[in-house]
Amino acid sequence: MAVVVLQDKCKGCKLCLKACPFEAIDMVDKLAVINEKCTACGACIEACPFNAIIKEENDAPKKDLSAYKNVWVFAEQREGKIMPVVIELLGEGRKLADEIGTDLCAIVLGNNIEDLSKELIAYGADKVYLAQHELLEKFTTDGYTKVITDAINEIKPEIVLLGATHIGRDLAPRVAARVDTGLTADCTKLEIDPEDKKIMQTRPAFGGNIMATIVCPNHRPQMSTVRPGVMDKAHRDDSRTGEVIEIDVKLSKEDMRTEVVEIVKTKKEMVSLTDADVIVSGGRGLGKPEGFELLKQLADKLGGVVGASRATVDAGWIDHSHQVGQTGTTVKPKIYIACGISGAIQHLAGMQSSDIIIAINKNANAPIFEVADFGIVGDLYDVVPALMDALDRAEDLVEALKEVAATE
Repeated sequence: MAVVVLQDKCKGCKLCLKACPFEAIDMVDKLAVINEKCTACGACIEACPFNAIIKEENDAPKKDLSAYKNVWVFAEQREGKIMPVVIELLGEGRKLADEIGTDLCAIVLGNNIEDLSKELIAYGADKVYLAQHELLEKFTTDGYTKVITDAINEIKPEIVLLGATHIGRDLAPRVAARVDTGLTADCTKLEIDPEDKKIMQTRPAFGGNIMATIVCPNHRPQMSTVRPGVMDKAHRDDSRTGEVIEIDVKLSKEDMRTEVVEIVKTKKEMVSLTDADVIVSGGRGLGKPEGFELLKQLADKLGGVVGASRATVDAGWIDHSHQVGQTGTTVKPKIYIACGISGAIQHLAGMQSSDIIIAINKNANAPIFEVADFGIVGDLYDVVPALMDALDRAEDLVEALKEVAATE
């Protein structure tokens, strides 16, 4: 699609120059001329009162999309274990596949991982494409990219979903480039357009200030990476049956530019926010890094973990692995307790899907209260100890009731 000026209709009014945000229009002999900066956004077309600017179809042949079908989920595994985000993708992929009227498939790469096929089918996959090779035992960008690209070119899935993990973010853009399609990264919502069955991919944009919905109308597959902790997990049903299809892996050492010599795991204590049912998060309202010690006491009592806002991480009060939000981890726990967090939109984008949100803040007008199910206006250093005392009394009451019941 190209934007062209009909010279016989152009009046040289310069309204299109003012409307163009890309400086893509020049005036030549008092007539508008489109230059190479044009993005075909259409702003000049709307601004022209003389209908002198139009969009013109180019003669490039359109890609045949009719052969593409089925929803694929990249089943990321590490050391023979399926990553939690895969279960979320299978849950969301099932909804998309049912709405389109097609199969949900998983593609898993590795070596000696046959047992993972049963697990993926139990979580909803109708078909599992199994790629096994000794060079796929450890993740390498080159190896995984080649195998998945070859599989897409041969089998032609309509939609491909990957988790926005370290591996997914490395892999997805390379695969998309090789199969000549687009990629929407860090999606928080996926829907099917009821009119033409395209996938509508929603993600935060402009620093989280707006939510952009992106479509890929002219290329296939439609590819997305999805933030962990955003989608509902699929329910496991071990009685399900499905088809396991072995992929003929064509891979050699010449295809690999890197070799994994050794994997060294960090000794630093890491927190798994995406798997936690309860998260107690602290923000700048803590006033000092020692405040996280109090929050950890509450989290331990509730069987949860400690989260944090970006401000506290940037201040060096707590490790980045605890950060919740757009630039941290997106979470969906059963209970999210926000202590001293004002509620910046970047933080809300990472936790507002929690089942129950409890906010504790001195400022009654803090934005966090707009998304909270329960709000407590007060000093967290008074409120949190009071909550722990109440939990202790409740535990004592439960134990007392158990003793009475045991004696009767």
